[in-house]
Amino acid sequence: MGVSISVQSVSPRILAAVGRKVALGQVAASWREPLDQVWAFLRTQPGLRTDGTTSSSTTIRSDGRSDGRGVRCRGRARVRASGEVKPVRTPAGEVAVATNIGPYSGLRETHDAIHAWMAANKRASAGSSWEVYGDWSDDPTKLETTVMYLLR
Repeated sequence: MGVSISVQSVSPRILAAVGRKVALGQVAASWREPLDQVWAFLRTQPGLRTDGTTSSSTTIRSDGRSDGRGVRCRGRARVRASGEVKPVRTPAGEVAVATNIGPYSGLRETHDAIHAWMAANKRASAGSSWEVYGDWSDDPTKLETTVMYLLR
């Protein structure tokens, strides 16, 4: 089954995030501790809430390193820095988007499909991409991850 790519215009998302600079191949092994810090922080912030899911994001820079892990926040309060948790804003603009439904091992195919789409459509990355993870499920076939690449 092929990966479907769409182009969308997105607004910034506000995240409570813990930054980590890790090599792209190490993201899967290094996500839990920073995300645990974010969730612990959010439990102490009654004015903040997530967007109704347990979605989280990993932002990946053009040099192939991850800038950290965060949870999208909304509500009457602002995310304020606390320890390693900092407010982070995802980029705004036109993005190439694809969704991986199934195990996280399928994410490489999703990223590769977006790269192939950009090459075929003469579009270039603006240097940032991010993944938005849906609710956790013990059934890997129900996992949903949206991948976005900011376009020039």
